[in-house]
Amino acid sequence: MNKSDFNYHLPKELIAQTPMEPRDHSRLLVYNRKTDKIEDKHFYDIIDYLEEGDALVINTTRVLPARIFGSKETGAHVEFLLHKRINMDTWHILSKPAKRVKCGDIFTFSEKLKAEVLEELPDGERKVKFIYEGAFEAALHEVGQMPLPPYITEKLKDEERYQTVYSNQEGSAAAPTAGLHFTPELMQKIRDKGINFVEVLLHVGLGTFLPVKTDKVEDHKMHEEYFEISEEAVEKINTAKRNGKKVIALGTTSVRVLESVANDDGTLSAKNGFTGIYIYPPYQFKAVDALITNFHLPESTLVMLVSAFSSREKILEIYKHAVDNKYRFFSFGDASLFL
Repeated sequence: MNKSDFNYHLPKELIAQTPMEPRDHSRLLVYNRKTDKIEDKHFYDIIDYLEEGDALVINTTRVLPARIFGSKETGAHVEFLLHKRINMDTWHILSKPAKRVKCGDIFTFSEKLKAEVLEELPDGERKVKFIYEGAFEAALHEVGQMPLPPYITEKLKDEERYQTVYSNQEGSAAAPTAGLHFTPELMQKIRDKGINFVEVLLHVGLGTFLPVKTDKVEDHKMHEEYFEISEEAVEKINTAKRNGKKVIALGTTSVRVLESVANDDGTLSAKNGFTGIYIYPPYQFKAVDALITNFHLPESTLVMLVSAFSSREKILEIYKHAVDNKYRFFSFGDASLFL
């Protein structure tokens, strides 16, 4: 397959620049694979499609203020985007402009935060060691900015709107955006109906949002991202499976965790580590029965993953429906539910 097979026309004005208020008033496109029916709803209607005993899997990662700006002694200014933590002090970052960032260079971001370049990697990526006073996170929060995607050009008034209401562990360079539609009140209504929220963790990095540069889909290589899934989470999901209930992945990051640890019989095993799983058609899902996700960029690995959940042709048809009906696209956009 060619990446151009996953292209579609999107008018620029449909790219959402600001989040919906309230969060759960986003629109929701529902597609039922069995009936081949599309419905146009609102996100708060999602409760109508969930049943008692279902497992709704959420990614509890929290976005770091991962975009920082600094300079070296020569006065050259650079931007770093932190995306993968190797250990307490060492990170893989994207640098811009990369030509100014050489092995051995030291960059200053504040009086409390510096970085030494340890290794030059392809495509502007660098391995760096941070030097800081006090706690690293505190030094980062003093200078870092929320790493909004480049297609969002309006300034975010409240940075918490780029966090899910249930986020609790910092480490991501981008939000798991399907979760931005949930409010605490909607989550409580879902719990009251007997649906189990199951927490997993995947720190969103380049694997999720780097563009596909190869013409052939199969030639693209995903960057690895750190994930965790606990024994408690696995037991809840396996119980739902045993009882014939749905396992609903909230977002493509949750999908990647579940499919990374799924056994051939659909059961899961607890694990933590790095995953570079790359899902595109044809792919046989082992763990995920339903998917909640936003509308993704043309030719992206995310639209390929969603296509694997149905078919490329059907997803392009659904996206055309969304465009024709003026749905809002990408991170702050509307949602879709695939049953």
